Amino acid sequence: MRDQTLFDKIDLHLIRVLHTVLTERSVSRAALRLGMHQPAVSAALRRLRDLAGDPLLVRSGTQMQPTEVGQRMMQPAADILRAAEGLFSDARQFDPRTATRTFSIAASDYLDPQFLPRLMVALKQQAPNCPVDVLALSAESHYEGQLAEGEVDVVIGNWPQPPQGLHMARLFEDEVVCLVSPKHPAVRRGWDVEQWLQAEHIAPTPAYPGAMGVIDEQLAGMGLSRQVTARCAHFSLIPDMVASSLLVMTSGRLFCERFCERLPLTILPCPVEFPPLTYYQLWHARSHAGAATRWLRDAVRNVALTLRNQ
Repeated sequence: MRDQTLFDKIDLHLIRVLHTVLTERSVSRAALRLGMHQPAVSAALRRLRDLAGDPLLVRSGTQMQPTEVGQRMMQPAADILRAAEGLFSDARQFDPRTATRTFSIAASDYLDPQFLPRLMVALKQQAPNCPVDVLALSAESHYEGQLAEGEVDVVIGNWPQPPQGLHMARLFEDEVVCLVSPKHPAVRRGWDVEQWLQAEHIAPTPAYPGAMGVIDEQLAGMGLSRQVTARCAHFSLIPDMVASSLLVMTSGRLFCERFCERLPLTILPCPVEFPPLTYYQLWHARSHAGAATRWLRDAVRNVALTLRNQ
C-alpha cells in the first residue's frame, strides 16, 4: 500500500524536473531549461527529496553534484521520459522505413490477380522491416470481429451492400463480363439473356450451404437463375478450367483480362445488365486514427489506382 501511495505522488512533470536538475547540476540552470521560475524548481526538488528520502543533489566545493541515489536515478528518469514521448508520438507518426509493426490484411481473390502481389511488393519496398500477413476473406473469417479485436487491420473485397458499422473507402469499380474459350459457340453467334442463362456456368463454391455469390444474388433479385454446372473453391483456377471447356465464367473485366494474357480465352459482353462490381477497403474505428494503419490504407489505395493506369 505504501508503494502505491508513493506512486500516486509522482507525475511526469516531476520526473522531468528530476532529470533536468540532475543533468544540469544546478537549480537555476534547470529552471532556465525547463522554462520555470527558480522557486518552482526548488519546490519540486524538495518534493523529490522527500519522495526519495535522499538529498539527490549536494554541494561539493563551488559546484553541485548528484548523490549516489541521484546518480542511479538519472538513467531510469531518462528512459521514462523517452518512453512517454514515444507513447504519443508513435500514435501520431509512422515511419515505414524504420517501423517493425506487423500488418494483417484480409482480402478476396476475386480482385485483379495482380493486386495482392503488387500490394505486397509495395509494402515490402516501403516498409522493409514490417511483416505482412495476407489472409483469405471468406464467410468463415468473421472479419468484423477480427477488425474489432485488432487481428486484422484492413479487409478488401466487394459487396453489393457494404457492411454497416465499419469505416469504408471505395477502391475501384469493375465491369461484369463473361470469360469463355474461343471455341465457345457464343464467340461466333453471340447470345441473348436466355441463351446465357442456359449456358453451362462455373461459379465459386458456396461458403456455406445455401449461400449465393454476388452474381447469383443479383440474378435472384431480377427473378432469374442461371445453370451452374460446375463449382470451384479456388477462384483463380477457374479461368484454366474455362480455357479447355465450354464453361462460362462471369466476373470482373480486370480479373478476366489478366488471364487472357496467358490462356486461350475470350471476353464477351454479358447480356444481363449487372451493376459494376465495387471493391472497398474496410476498417474498424479502433484503428481509424492510427498513423500506421492510415499509412497502410493509403498504400492499398495507391496500388488500386495502378490497376487502371496501364
